[in-house]
Amino acid sequence: MLKIRHPRLTCLAFIGPAVISLLTIGIGPLAFAVYTSLHRYQLTNLRRTPFLGLENYQTVLSDYVFWEAMGRTMKLLIIVLPIQIIIGMGIALLLHKPGMSVLRTLTRLSLVIPMATTYAVVGLLGQITFNIKYGVVNQLIGFLGFAPVNWIGDPNNAFIAICFWDIWQWTPFCSLVLLAGLTMVPVEVEEAARLETRNWWTVLRYVQFPFLIPGLTAILILRTADTLKLFDMVFTMTRGGPGSATELISLMIQRVGFRGFDQGLASAQAIILLALTIILSQLYIRFFYREV
Repeated sequence: MLKIRHPRLTCLAFIGPAVISLLTIGIGPLAFAVYTSLHRYQLTNLRRTPFLGLENYQTVLSDYVFWEAMGRTMKLLIIVLPIQIIIGMGIALLLHKPGMSVLRTLTRLSLVIPMATTYAVVGLLGQITFNIKYGVVNQLIGFLGFAPVNWIGDPNNAFIAICFWDIWQWTPFCSLVLLAGLTMVPVEVEEAARLETRNWWTVLRYVQFPFLIPGLTAILILRTADTLKLFDMVFTMTRGGPGSATELISLMIQRVGFRGFDQGLASAQAIILLALTIILSQLYIRFFYREV
């Protein structure tokens, strides 16, 4: 066996590439975003980038268009996240039943498909699915005897379609995480509880739920972060329209930064969004997370 004479150098050799990648991909762009948010950073005039301090943040916080986009994003989060957790919990409990091993395996494979599909492709599929003439949704509505609905072209319906499509894509993720939590419940404890009572809610509340809290906290954090920064699916599906009905905060940042060429203002918006995500994540951990 080779004798390691310089263990510190060996450790640096192993973790060095990871640290360099983190600095290059994560911390570097974040530092640049903070820098541009404190300057007048116009892509049309990169020669003059005067220091503005917190002026960009003041402009963002006093802009009602920003708060409208933030309100739509929070509305989307409040609608889709509870539905995804409830449906995911139902699927997980159904697959956790004894004697469901074959169905559990097949369902797991099928649940991975929406998650493995990229946001842009999901948006294109949604555009086809909700097409007013040829979409599957309107075909089903017509089969039931109702008139077709203009999903993408109507402001209210477009937002409903975005909610429905996000639920379709990410409910499988919630169900798989919760199913993994259910597998952590000791078999003998669960069987003893089922012998004591036939009430499924009692078993869920007092036996299974404590083992679901870590996974539930992870779902809340990950899905909140994903929903707040949701861009690709909405952009390919509705382009933020009609009007500004589905312009979420991420689409507004893209519009300000790459169509309005104001990188300083867009960076300030992105930093505020990052701060909101961190605050919500800390609240989830503080109020929901408990060690089993």
